Amino acid sequence: MKQEENIIVGISIGDLNGIGPEVALKTFEDPRMLEFCTPVIFASVKVVSFIKKQLGLTLNLNGINDLNKVVPGKINVYNAWNSGVNINFGKEDPVVGDFAIKSLFSATKALKSGQVDVLVTAPINKHNIQSKDFQFPGHTDYLAKELGGKSLMFMIHDDLRVGLLTDHVPVKEVANHITKKLIKEKVAMVMDSLKMDFQIAKPKVAVLGINPHTGDNGVIGKEDDEVLKPTLLEIREKGDLVYGPYSADSFFGSKNYQNFDAIIAAYHDQGLIPFKTLAFGKGVNFTAGLTKVRTSPDHGTAYEIAGKGEADETSFKEAVFKAISIFRNRNEYEKLTQNPLKLKQKKL
Repeated sequence: MKQEENIIVGISIGDLNGIGPEVALKTFEDPRMLEFCTPVIFASVKVVSFIKKQLGLTLNLNGINDLNKVVPGKINVYNAWNSGVNINFGKEDPVVGDFAIKSLFSATKALKSGQVDVLVTAPINKHNIQSKDFQFPGHTDYLAKELGGKSLMFMIHDDLRVGLLTDHVPVKEVANHITKKLIKEKVAMVMDSLKMDFQIAKPKVAVLGINPHTGDNGVIGKEDDEVLKPTLLEIREKGDLVYGPYSADSFFGSKNYQNFDAIIAAYHDQGLIPFKTLAFGKGVNFTAGLTKVRTSPDHGTAYEIAGKGEADETSFKEAVFKAISIFRNRNEYEKLTQNPLKLKQKKL
């Protein structure tokens, strides 16, 4: 098992015309970060050096062609490609999208093989990455396929954690996607993540309703009464502390969210609008449920400020810290939950 002080953080570079490279480089411009981990940026040292110069940054880069040559305490840039790239900050470019995917593919391969311990993904443009080699809505679906397990989008900031029953689903299809099976699956994933990734022994989770006012006893919709409520009752009867459904319109404004270890929203905007209102620029997108740890900042490519040196690296830095913390928690959880008989046999 990896020594904690040598945790290697793989970084996919994201859209080169966006703010991803900037926030990644600014994060490690602070030399104290290298006391927590060793970063490996998957890109091209020539391209990253060009972006560094354009932004007036002063950090030193260590270019490598072999992941066995990673140098602890240095900002390593693994050459995932050798060809040149035309950088036009703020412009959507399918060619640049191809390089974002090359970076992601290379970083994911390293993660799967154990050459990096965790993955932090810089923002991509979901439109310009589509190709015959990449036909996914975004990072999460691709990583679920590659890493194994079932993915859960988990937005986290301090003690605020918001998961989703459905994520990238059109609003008109949300209710049809929310089944008894899905609810049980997502609640179980949230519970497992809270125990394993956040060291919460007996998690308490709130679930938000599907319809306004959780359907008002069927007046506004029947899904809450017929699907959500009975399923949550079943889960609760088995001993998990899961409550709801709660009316989403007042749940965050009343600060009720502070009484729970996590909140599960029915659909994307129901969960992410209040989360980003409370934590934007400091939150982290964590993909729970996978066999490896992946985090990302809570923002997109922000083309409008790309290349201007104005991007705030706080969320990316938090994504690095959270990845390290979750990695350590998982190692600790694994030790604590190992079969004591197996441990004894190993010692004999």
